[in-house]
Amino acid sequence: MNGETLMRRILDHRSRADPYPLYTELRRTPVCRQEDGSYAVSTYHELLALLHDPRLTSTHAEREAADGGQLPPSFLGMDPPEHDRVRSLVMRQFGPPHSPSRIQDMRGELESTVRKLIDAFPEGGEVDLVDAFAYPFPVTVICRLLGVPHEDEPRFRTWADKLVASIDPRPGEDPAIRLREGAETRKELALYLNDLVEKGAHGSGDGAGDGSGDGMLFRLADDHDAEGGPLSRLELLVTAVLLLIAGHETTVNLITNGMLTLLRRPEQWERLRREPEIAPRLVEELLRFEPPVQIIPRRGALADIEIGDVTIPEGSVVALVLASGNRDPKRFTDPDTFDPDRPDIEHLGFGSGIHSCFGAPLARLEAQIALTELVRRLDNARLLQDPPPYRSSAVLRGPRHLTIGFDRVLA
Repeated sequence: MNGETLMRRILDHRSRADPYPLYTELRRTPVCRQEDGSYAVSTYHELLALLHDPRLTSTHAEREAADGGQLPPSFLGMDPPEHDRVRSLVMRQFGPPHSPSRIQDMRGELESTVRKLIDAFPEGGEVDLVDAFAYPFPVTVICRLLGVPHEDEPRFRTWADKLVASIDPRPGEDPAIRLREGAETRKELALYLNDLVEKGAHGSGDGAGDGSGDGMLFRLADDHDAEGGPLSRLELLVTAVLLLIAGHETTVNLITNGMLTLLRRPEQWERLRREPEIAPRLVEELLRFEPPVQIIPRRGALADIEIGDVTIPEGSVVALVLASGNRDPKRFTDPDTFDPDRPDIEHLGFGSGIHSCFGAPLARLEAQIALTELVRRLDNARLLQDPPPYRSSAVLRGPRHLTIGFDRVLA
């Protein structure tokens, strides 16, 4: 089977439950030209090289999406030096290196949120972990972080679902249609966030839901002390839209894929229960084994790029198949085995280079707390459907529902 056909099958929803055999075949041609002239890259060392190559730009897809919605791209769709300026301003409020304790200071609040969600599970019954836990946990966290009022949190799911659909390539579909749909959703969400900032600026915002108006959204708008700051209003709004996706959508998949992986491996489930201190290593291996971001679908070549024995021509679109690189046997021993004791887990789960996931510290902590507490408190948990139904996205891959049974919720 050639690489062109393989990528079409990988994007086909029928392959969503287990794309890994297809990735194995795809790696036989590490850099593969597709039917539409784009290139798919699937092996670890080639992916890592491209993620650090300044000749590969991220502006390609985001600028296409922005054109139809009258919003500029987020810093994810910028190159240096503008990327560095905006990302640095955001990181001042989000965490390290400017606010090194910001994420760890949230631990108590994260643990409290997790406990409350598990307490609400039906006693001795069954629950859909996506709807009852994996979605509400990170969306509650990112809304509190931004300063979104609690009563508006349900609106974010609709926006998030539309935005995720807009970045997901679908075989046989004109990409311009979904890019326009995504642009309109970004605009709608940005208008809401602009109204929130305006209310906060006039002292009428609810901030983080407690009337303080001190959420990250408001601090970013008022950061006059930073070099190159503050963000313009448009920069602030498109950054907040990005934070919504980066701050919760990937974490939903990380938690759900983590539970699915552990429930399929009772020995690892029991080990985490006995040894909760292994949670950080377990989450790192999970990010390698079942990464929530499987593909970066559209990067652009600014010049001819020689990678492996192939030259990617200037102007080409490049898809980076991160999940395939994470299972590359030339980089990882026995890559299809889930092994938290793996000595060297330098995965691509959060990307790499200047566009590596800036929300990684929060996602890691959320997953560590969530998985440890779920394993500790759910007695005799078991899968009720395997494989579960998957979301449509091949880019942000994860179960749409994960229904489990259990005997009781322990204290």
